[in-house]
Amino acid sequence: MSSLAPPSRDYAALASDIKRWARELGFADAGIADTELGEDELHLQRWLDDGHHGEMEYMARHGTKRSRPAELEPGTLRVISVRMDYIPPGTRNAWDVINDPNAAYVARYALGRDYHKLMRNRLQKLAERIHDTIGDFGYRAYVDSAPVLEKALGRNAGLGWIGKHTVLINRRAGSYFFLGELYTDLPLPVDPPASAHCGSCRRCIDICPTQAIVAPYRLDARRCISYLTIELKGSIPEELRAPMGNRIFGCDDCQLICPWNKFAQDAAEPDFAPRHSLDGAKLVELFGWSEEEFLKRTEGMAIRRTGYEGWLRNLAVGLGNAPTSEEVITALQARASHSSEIVREHVAWALERHATSL
Repeated sequence: MSSLAPPSRDYAALASDIKRWARELGFADAGIADTELGEDELHLQRWLDDGHHGEMEYMARHGTKRSRPAELEPGTLRVISVRMDYIPPGTRNAWDVINDPNAAYVARYALGRDYHKLMRNRLQKLAERIHDTIGDFGYRAYVDSAPVLEKALGRNAGLGWIGKHTVLINRRAGSYFFLGELYTDLPLPVDPPASAHCGSCRRCIDICPTQAIVAPYRLDARRCISYLTIELKGSIPEELRAPMGNRIFGCDDCQLICPWNKFAQDAAEPDFAPRHSLDGAKLVELFGWSEEEFLKRTEGMAIRRTGYEGWLRNLAVGLGNAPTSEEVITALQARASHSSEIVREHVAWALERHATSL
């Protein structure tokens, strides 16, 4: 990345234009940060040293590139950080689903189209808009596609503060939004970082079903339901299965309880609308999907990430936590001899749970 921009350019005006163009492209907000992440680098290293990343080896794989943007993309001077709201209007109330033990809870961000490609395309269009105005400049767009400390950069760009649950919170829009970044060599003026407003509140810590938030601002991913249902590829620790309830892909409890989400904004992107009634589908129904059906129905969705084996594993746990009924037991027995040892193990656990209820 090499800067070709003339030093006489009005970068303040350009920064203002960039934020306006970002909103025109469908982003809810945009801000600009520098590349200094020294404190965050120390925080990340402590987290890794404590083993809180579990099997997410990619979190440690890239050394300091994650916390030093210019090492990841040489020549980077600024990071344009953007956010996009993701809960569309009309989505079934999350608490209603969680409190229905026969329903399957899917994290609200994963109900519709996978955001990665959509946001990356929008960031590319933003870069093209900048190019059309000033000519050649260095940039690289990222949306969970590289080692990037996106929450720290978003905070430094003024998009929100990192809450005690480690999620970015915006005073005007809560926390239900995606983040993306445009690394650039343009010496744009930076925005003031967001100040923190959690105060003495600890609702997110107290409500976590598996007590994964081990201290304010410290998440042990090995206990987090999002990690267990998405990142973990083996067996879910038995002591964490009952607390998972009916959460089969991700978990939103720490966000649902956050007072700031009373300001959450509806998504403007129609592609985020729930597909296949996944905002409240029944566990038994989803457990009945064949692998072909799973692959077809989750095409272009984040849910595909768990894989079919993980999908059945997670649903088996949900069914083990569901009320005992003939329908539930029949569904589980149909998978008792599944070819996957992981699936068989979790189905056996679920059936044993129901055997004690008969």
